[in-house]
Amino acid sequence: MIHSTAIINKQAKISKDVEIGAYSIVGENVSIDAGTCIKERVFLENAQIGKDCKIFGGAIIGSIPQDLKFKEEKSYVEIGDKNTIREYVTINRGTTARGKTAIGNNNLIMAYSHIAHDCLIGDDVVIANAGTLAGHVDVEDKAVIGGLAAIHQFVCIGSLAIVGGCSKVVKDIPPYSLTDGHPARVYGLNSVGLKRAGFSDVLIAELKRVFKVLFFSSAPVKDSLEKFKKENSPPSTILHLVKFIESSQRGITKGQLPRHPATSYPARKLGNWETGKLGN
Repeated sequence: MIHSTAIINKQAKISKDVEIGAYSIVGENVSIDAGTCIKERVFLENAQIGKDCKIFGGAIIGSIPQDLKFKEEKSYVEIGDKNTIREYVTINRGTTARGKTAIGNNNLIMAYSHIAHDCLIGDDVVIANAGTLAGHVDVEDKAVIGGLAAIHQFVCIGSLAIVGGCSKVVKDIPPYSLTDGHPARVYGLNSVGLKRAGFSDVLIAELKRVFKVLFFSSAPVKDSLEKFKKENSPPSTILHLVKFIESSQRGITKGQLPRHPATSYPARKLGNWETGKLGN
């Protein structure tokens, strides 16, 4: 299952049922687990590839970082299971900051995308065509990054967030948000994505209330966060949103304030979180 024109380093660790296409090069410090398919003209070095991945033609994984401070230190790319990496994707290995660039499981990275050094990508993430991640970018589970979007270094993209195509992202993108623009700003809640992920109508309604306070009012964010934490039994999704904002290093992308004076959004009496029945 290894094409005769492929070049394989003698030290590479390749499982028996791995497929490697024509003219691909597997260099130093590479391991490829069972069921993975490497298509034509792929270049791999300093990379650990998991099970059942598909890596398409022209992809380059594990090359040195595009970082002037890099001094040929040991580092690598770590890729989990069941990832699809399309044509001409480039993934650089880490630097001494983290030692690796890591990608989780079940991700789709579309053609011509770039993932720079020391990025950490979670599970079930989609990066559309030519999405560009600078160094040290973190992407949480189930986030979607639109085509041609550019993500500034050290930015964090929250879980189940959507970044619109061609966006310029210079601050952290909050979980569950719908963002777009140049620079990107929050337009609202990713309601469709939350429904597909199994969120109840009750929880989506509560997140909309929280979003209005945090991103579309003039209320101080710090005070609002403390208020949400003190509400009776806040769900884990809201606690995650609060923790994400509190731990942000670059600041949080916000929405456009309304033209009229800010409206207060008091907590409503909601029904049972698990049954999904709305309160009054």
